[in-house]
Amino acid sequence: MNILILGSGGREHALAWAVMQNPKCDKLIVAPGNAGIARIAECASLDILDGAAVVGFAEDNSIDFVIVGPEAPLAAGVADDLRAAGFRVFGPSAAAARLEASKSFTKEICDAAGAPTAAYGHFTDAAAAKAHVRAQGAPIVVKADGLAAGKGVIVAMTEAEALAAIDDMFGGEFGSAGAEVVIEEFMEGEEASFFVLCDGENVLPIGTAQDHKRIGEGDTGPNTGGMGAYSPAPVLTDAVAQMALDQIVKPTMAEMARRGTPYQGVLYVGLMIKDGAPRLVEYNVRFGDPECQVLMMRLGAQAMDLMQAAADGRLADAQVQWADDHAMTVVMAAKGYPGSYAKGEAIGGLDGLPETSHEMCFHAGTSRAEGKFLSAGGRVLNLTARGTTLAEARDRAYAMADAIDWPGGVFRRDIGWRAL
Repeated sequence: MNILILGSGGREHALAWAVMQNPKCDKLIVAPGNAGIARIAECASLDILDGAAVVGFAEDNSIDFVIVGPEAPLAAGVADDLRAAGFRVFGPSAAAARLEASKSFTKEICDAAGAPTAAYGHFTDAAAAKAHVRAQGAPIVVKADGLAAGKGVIVAMTEAEALAAIDDMFGGEFGSAGAEVVIEEFMEGEEASFFVLCDGENVLPIGTAQDHKRIGEGDTGPNTGGMGAYSPAPVLTDAVAQMALDQIVKPTMAEMARRGTPYQGVLYVGLMIKDGAPRLVEYNVRFGDPECQVLMMRLGAQAMDLMQAAADGRLADAQVQWADDHAMTVVMAAKGYPGSYAKGEAIGGLDGLPETSHEMCFHAGTSRAEGKFLSAGGRVLNLTARGTTLAEARDRAYAMADAIDWPGGVFRRDIGWRAL
């Protein structure tokens, strides 16, 4: 089979790595890809938000199956364009992708489905939003309604912080994503991520993970796209996962189908768990990044078969073959991230890293020039490892991180501390 993956980050490198393990894959193209992905697959320059261009590329390259990595092309309807042209696609329609593209839409769906989530208000002007904050008090959560590349959520511990976040959002800091704002109650508990595949009718759990959003050790400092993750998440016990499936995921899927927009693809279910009861924090309509890296490390070659079963409506007969293992990924970022940071810095030591079914360095933001790997983003490398215990996975991941020669690279030393 000829496979096309859309995207350019660590998530897409992990997906490409898993797909390449599967003997059904004859040829893999990743568009646009990155310098690390180029070591294992063909990379192609392509505007992945242009549905017509993606369809034309897929036709020209005799593609049999397309995996859409990031949320932006899904929200733009690229999966719809591909399906209309007769391609098998892993990823939801634009209508179903509103579960991530509009936080107010997700709240409306949860209300209709009776899914437990935070109490909220939806606002289109700053004055009304500020009045709500003053009435509710802090801590409180302010969210840009639209897609903001994982950065449009402010957990405000003071009223002043919340009011400033409202000004930032309506002032254009997050572009059109902040034209509307959702303000939620602050939920206490432990946060974890539950991943399921959906085929429009059936739901199949494929794993749990926890990530570390804060830049600093001890979960301090500003939020990032994620500084590391591990799987499985101890707080998401079988009982809690089943509760999330029965009370949140399945009712949501039923409501989406009832509205004529059945959901097909992966659903990232962000949960807050307190006293053994889960409540929904958010839905994402793609694999998390860096959660995808630990999931792919544990799933391996079967990931492609499971994604195809979801695309073909065959999940009722699908099963996940789990090893009794753990995985961890440590994100190496450019100094200064999530603020301003340098690009184009040389990164040494990558060629000497192990590349096995238990250890991989997934590239998130790299380029290559004159035979050298260069930094090309905020989050740059994902040092990912499996082990029979989480401690073993941690030790392998940090051994890789320590072998990298990049003075401008920073990483947290405490990934997995909640579980360890």
